[in-house]
Amino acid sequence: MAYQAGDTILDDEYNTFVNSSSSPFGYNHFAGTGAGAYGLGQTHIATVTGGATTITASQWNTLFTAMDNIANHTNDEGSMTTRSSVSAGDTIAIKAAVEADLATLAASVAGGCVNAEAIQESAELVSSASGTRWNGNHTVEQKITFSNNNNLRHFFNAGGKMRIKITRTGDGGSSATSKDSSMDELITGLGNFDLGAQVSTRSGTTEILTDGLANGVADLSSTYTQILLLTQDSGTYTSMTLKIEALVNNTDYTDATEVTIRTTLTDGDGTDGEYTDGNTDAVDQYAEFIGTTDVALHTMNPTTAQGLASVASISGSSEVSNNGGV
Repeated sequence: MAYQAGDTILDDEYNTFVNSSSSPFGYNHFAGTGAGAYGLGQTHIATVTGGATTITASQWNTLFTAMDNIANHTNDEGSMTTRSSVSAGDTIAIKAAVEADLATLAASVAGGCVNAEAIQESAELVSSASGTRWNGNHTVEQKITFSNNNNLRHFFNAGGKMRIKITRTGDGGSSATSKDSSMDELITGLGNFDLGAQVSTRSGTTEILTDGLANGVADLSSTYTQILLLTQDSGTYTSMTLKIEALVNNTDYTDATEVTIRTTLTDGDGTDGEYTDGNTDAVDQYAEFIGTTDVALHTMNPTTAQGLASVASISGSSEVSNNGGV
C-alpha cells in the first residue's frame, strides 16, 4: 500500500515491509532465505504482533540499516531514499518511500546483483588440459557443488558466477600452426566467460556469436542448454568453433545443488593427417594440428566487503570429463 505523512502504520503493515513473500516483497524474502531468484541468506528481521502495536524507532532503524546494507552490495545506493536514524515521535514522512526502495532491492536481487562490486575471482579450481596436440575436438565438463539448494541460490543471487578461461599452452607443430592462430582468435573472442544467476557474459567481442547469453543458472534444467557458440569469422578455418553449454542436477534452480559447464573446442576442418617422410614437402609434420589447450574453471565469489553480513560459497569443484583432444 502507499503511505503518506501522518498515516498510522499498524504491525501487520510494518510486517509487510519485513516479511511479505509476494509483491511488493518484504526484506526477509529477498535478503533472507527467500525462494527461487529471491534470497541472499541474510539474518531475518523479526516481525511484530499485536494488531495496533506501535512500531518502535529501533525496529524501523533495524529495517533501514538492513536495507542500506543490501543497497551497498547491489550498488543501488544512488537509487535509495536518503534517510537518517529515526527517533520516537518521528512522522511517517521519512518512511514514505520504503515500499519503492524495497522493490528496487528485490529487483536487483532477482536479477542476480549484476552491478555488485564486492565480487572476487577464486584461484583456479579445475584445470582440464588436452593431453597433447589435437584435431577434431577438445571437450571438457566441469562442475561446482553446493551443500544445499539455498547455498546455490544465495551464491548466484548475490552475484556469484562460474568463470571459464581458456588458454593454448602449446604449439601444434614445432611452432604455432595456422590452426593454432585460428583457435587463438576464438579464445580471445571468448575472453572470460561468466555464468551468472540470470544472464551470462563474455569479455571478448570478436568472432561470430550465436547468442544464448540471456540464459543463466536460473534458466537451466537437467539437460544441456547452449549458452554460447563462437564461430571463426575469417581465414581458412571458418568451421572452427567454441561452444559452451550448462546444466544443473535435479530439476532446476529451485532444487539444484550442482552446476556443470561443458566446453567444446572444435576443429571442423577435414585436413587432419600428419605429413610424414615422403610427403612432407618441407611442411611441418603436425601442421594440421592444434597445440595443447587448457580449460580453467574459476568462481566469482560474493564477499562481505560492501554490506552483506555473510555469503554462500561452493562446497566443492571437480572435472566431470575431459576427452583430451581427439
